Amino acid sequence: MPFALFMLALAVFVMGTSEFMLAGLLPAIATDVDVSVGTAGLLTSAFAVGMVIGAPMMAAFARHWPPRITLIVCLLVFAGSHVIGAMTPVFAPLLITRVLSALANAGFLAVALSTATTLVPANQKGRALSILLSGTTIATVAGVPAGALLGTALGWRTTFWAIAILCVPAVFGIVRGISNNAAQTATGAPSPRLRAEISQLATPRLILAMALGSLINGSTFAAFTFLAPVVTEIAGMTDGWVSVALVMFGIGSFLGVTIAGRLSDRRSGVVLAVGGPLLLTGWVVLALVAWHPVALIVLVLVQGVLSFGVGSTLITQVLYAASGAPTMGGSYATAALNIGAAAGPVLGACGLATGLGLLAPVWVASALTAIALIVMLLSGRALTESTVDSVPGPHP
Repeated sequence: MPFALFMLALAVFVMGTSEFMLAGLLPAIATDVDVSVGTAGLLTSAFAVGMVIGAPMMAAFARHWPPRITLIVCLLVFAGSHVIGAMTPVFAPLLITRVLSALANAGFLAVALSTATTLVPANQKGRALSILLSGTTIATVAGVPAGALLGTALGWRTTFWAIAILCVPAVFGIVRGISNNAAQTATGAPSPRLRAEISQLATPRLILAMALGSLINGSTFAAFTFLAPVVTEIAGMTDGWVSVALVMFGIGSFLGVTIAGRLSDRRSGVVLAVGGPLLLTGWVVLALVAWHPVALIVLVLVQGVLSFGVGSTLITQVLYAASGAPTMGGSYATAALNIGAAAGPVLGACGLATGLGLLAPVWVASALTAIALIVMLLSGRALTESTVDSVPGPHP
């Protein structure tokens, strides 16, 4: 795999760390800038909204820019937002920097997803996607705990400085590894008009892939967001085991995208047909045995594998279905990911508000997964047909 692909993954790791580590820093931030924890929580909401809106907006705005320039600009804006955030003593500017960093993150990921597929043969999009998304999964395993420890030891502002500094090697890697040619399709042809790329959203296969990707990612975040109280109050484990559970989920997610990356190009139907029912079964079993600590930790690992294996395979299908939108396809994949990431926690919170107990988000995850499986069953082979055969270039 090209060196540039790993540099893109490094940047995704940095951005993923910034996105997820904030949850553990909110109390310290609230105290430092003199707001309530609830108000500080708006920093997370602002980031999620910025991600959903920013992906198509940034991709459309910069679609005629050279990919290298777009990626570097997004990284520099992201780093600069963290520098300003680390220095401001007031909440309002900090909130603005989170919106800006989300827009930069969304724009970077949208372009990176499209660019990654041009760095490899046309029939290896799944492999490229697995390497790119491994940056996010490694962030949950290593970046987030490291950020939390750094914030505890040296203050939350130090973590913002660390994020900005980690952007530097990613910038140099992109300068060295990404072509400065104008955005083109994988075959070298000029990109189609924006209207033609947007019209791809009307194609049934793309709509189906995006909807399923959002459902599975929503189920993942519905359960993942509220995992801590399940560990401490349902399983009766100490607070320290929350970090263990999160790391296990992160390890599982890394394994999931890695395995799916080997299979999703030519065996996507098998991954979905086997992994989808197992994912649903896993959520149901987890809800039924969450009182047993060992079973809970094991199932957290397994669900990490299945969630990200099935989810990344569906996002790969978004990229294949959007092959007629070479500059906007990455934004469609990013939007599918973040619609799920934004809606999942909201639906999980609604489940908690119904009074069904702390396991309500897990049952929400089960319901979302079940809906996705029903849609897959009704769609037959429409989602995965011609995944490889429809793309140009030699096939293995």
